[in-house]
Amino acid sequence: MEMMVRLGFALGIFALMCLLEFLIPRHQHPQRKHRWPVNIGLAAFNMLVMKLSIGALALISAVTAQQMQWGLFNQFEAPDWVVFIATLLIMDLAIYWQHVASHLWPWLWRLHRVHHCDNEVDVTTAVRFHPFELILSMLYKSLCIIAFGLSPIAVIVFEVILNAAATFNHSNISLPARLDNWLRWMLVTPDMHRIHHSVIREEMDSNYGFSVSWWDRLFGSYTAHPSQNYVDMAIGLHPDNPLYARFLGLLRLPFRRN
Repeated sequence: MEMMVRLGFALGIFALMCLLEFLIPRHQHPQRKHRWPVNIGLAAFNMLVMKLSIGALALISAVTAQQMQWGLFNQFEAPDWVVFIATLLIMDLAIYWQHVASHLWPWLWRLHRVHHCDNEVDVTTAVRFHPFELILSMLYKSLCIIAFGLSPIAVIVFEVILNAAATFNHSNISLPARLDNWLRWMLVTPDMHRIHHSVIREEMDSNYGFSVSWWDRLFGSYTAHPSQNYVDMAIGLHPDNPLYARFLGLLRLPFRRN
């Protein structure tokens, strides 16, 4: 049931962002017909892998921690609304630091660069991940859930928010500059996250947030504007290597020596 709820919200926000990309695109996509089958195919493969393995582990961990009274919030009485909000904040901060680690630790970067070698950014980039990275992410989130004794309901809500936010901030939509600047005080906008996909390493190693922009500002990883303009900035890794634009090439990418 939990996975069906998440899938329903994911497909809904994906369809909405696709429509907005058509109506108010940031820039054109000359390679969409080549990229979309690969990215969506990888997403479908990942859904199958997670469903057959540990896709429900986060919720199972939260329910088990609650039943066994494991974790910080199960050691004392706290209002449900406090635990709910704390769960959303702790999980979002945990994902921020996971993202930072994925750039700093070479063995995690090998997996994460599958996401960054897309030479365009749109809604399908949001689901372009290596399956091993998703498995490690689920294990990491589950450990955090058990350690803090987080709310099962809030864990489901967080997963929905995380997916919706990633789809939104990877989308190729153009927002008015004033609206974008205003939203950035709270949310990660598409232009803000586009900087993270720059070929320039200093820009790539910034703007790690997926939903709220607070963590980047708080920990000094925020970049306000790219060195090039948003439309013409170079995106992605290995732009001239066709291997990294293929399904099997992406699965093999973390294990290649270069």
